[in-house]
Amino acid sequence: MSEINLVIDGYINTYYKDSIKIMMIMNDKKLITKRITHTFNVCRIVMACLLLLCITGCGNTGKDNSNYNFENYEVSYQDLNLHMDSTYKSDFGEKNIILIHGLTYSSHEFDINYKDYSLVRFLADKGYTVWRLDIAGYGQSDKPDDGFIVDSDYAADNINYAVNDICNITGAEKIDVLGWSWGTITTSRFVANHPEKVNKLILYAPIVSGIGASSVETDYHENSWENAAGDFQTNSNGEIDETIVEPEIVEYFCSSCWKYDGKGSPNGPRRDICVDTSVKLIDMSKITVPTLLIYGDADPYLNYELIDEMYKELPEGSKREIIDGAAHCAYIEKPYYHSFQDAITNYLFAK
Repeated sequence: MSEINLVIDGYINTYYKDSIKIMMIMNDKKLITKRITHTFNVCRIVMACLLLLCITGCGNTGKDNSNYNFENYEVSYQDLNLHMDSTYKSDFGEKNIILIHGLTYSSHEFDINYKDYSLVRFLADKGYTVWRLDIAGYGQSDKPDDGFIVDSDYAADNINYAVNDICNITGAEKIDVLGWSWGTITTSRFVANHPEKVNKLILYAPIVSGIGASSVETDYHENSWENAAGDFQTNSNGEIDETIVEPEIVEYFCSSCWKYDGKGSPNGPRRDICVDTSVKLIDMSKITVPTLLIYGDADPYLNYELIDEMYKELPEGSKREIIDGAAHCAYIEKPYYHSFQDAITNYLFAK
């Protein structure tokens, strides 16, 4: 109980209020009533168990941590330390892949350890050493004083430094790279500049052009639970569609977003992508390694017509997978995540 109290004392007030917000978004009236009418002490225990589950990523609802090895690293970049970690089961460093996060939240999003959703553990089960990097200003990495400095080119250079460290640590000459959302912009620019370091590239939900012009005034974005839940598919009433996204996934994802990125994220990336849809953000003609484009056909952020055109510019050995019905979070959408997992491993292991 003392361990539970230590966790709860720092988190209960904010978490309790914000978890109610998420449940309101989900329109789970029974659960809201239960949370409100229970005594505060009972809520402390319930929330403590949930928080410990979400924070540690362990418990009987996901894959046992004891089956995996976890290592943390610091990547030195200019005057900052960037957080990087690895997850593997055996044969450390024989097959390597780095996962690069998107615009608002850091690399925790790739290891949602509920059932078999975790992309990190799925790839580790396939024999990979899976590396995750928090770009400067995100997650557990140091934050620059000026959040606007963290633009797409700056982040691509972060990735280059991280890949250099991975190659030095493992002795690998090349690794595989996966970028999600804004991470497709940063990884594509890294790969265009350093193709000699990459076997295959996976661009998941590629942001090939601006998402619409808007003004970005502050250098750091104030994140919220509503932001965290904003990429999940909704039904006709505007509620999160529980046939597509399990409620537990919402809790896990949003709890981690709050824990690691609750203080905000840099707005340099937002300034990059909040431009007219005619502005191209990825130049696929400069990508010279085999590349998989994978995305859902219900993703509101994608310029499908331009993706169709750009796909023709990719080199031999490239491929495209479109998942019918999937949106921006296909990798954690109940009807689609197995298709997503199968598609990327089939591509990575194809000769």
